[in-house]
Amino acid sequence: MRHFRLSVLLLSLILAFAGSALADTVNMTFLGPAGNNSGGVYTFPYEFSVNGGAPVALICDAFDNEVVAGETWQATASPFLSAIPSGGSAMWNGQTSAYKAAGLIFEGILNGSIDANIGNWAIWGLFSPTARNDPFFQNNHLANMDLTYQLLGSVTPNSAFQGLVLYTPVAGTQSWGGTPQEYIGYVSVPEPAEIVLMLMLVIGSMLGFAFRQRLGLKLAIAQQA
Repeated sequence: MRHFRLSVLLLSLILAFAGSALADTVNMTFLGPAGNNSGGVYTFPYEFSVNGGAPVALICDAFDNEVVAGETWQATASPFLSAIPSGGSAMWNGQTSAYKAAGLIFEGILNGSIDANIGNWAIWGLFSPTARNDPFFQNNHLANMDLTYQLLGSVTPNSAFQGLVLYTPVAGTQSWGGTPQEYIGYVSVPEPAEIVLMLMLVIGSMLGFAFRQRLGLKLAIAQQA
């Protein structure tokens, strides 16, 4: 019976960690752009509160949709690659090549190797003909950048996208206007070794507690005897 309970507990822990990788519905509040702009529009970063939390910086990939500061809506928050396949939650599900390029460009913005204005326009151009026809996009030759990153994405391992989160709006939940924009964010995730260590610590604590309980029971029986 004790072994069964321990097995159930270990299974619950594994499921808890696995559940963190599943899609979730979150409440989005757009606080406003942080100030960057080019081509007459604001670019990354866009400041959000997710589920009422502290401000986080997200990047927009939906050029043709509009949002306003203070607007709220619900979104499906998914680990990046899980949302992309056909039938997934992504706004343009099935466009794996475009999303992988967008993810790599965003990572380049985060590490400082790509200018935020240039990178955001390049991401918009992956999904929007309107953005591709804009003078800013064309004058900066961003079609070449998009093609380069699409080719790069085709040979990049999925592990390179770990930590990226896709926030896809749920149509009809917005407090203003039409369907809001889709955004990409980044959250730090523990390395596999860190997860194993955490599991070992939890299991060790539980076994220690069980041992102390059993030892205490034996001492109590001995004293009664």
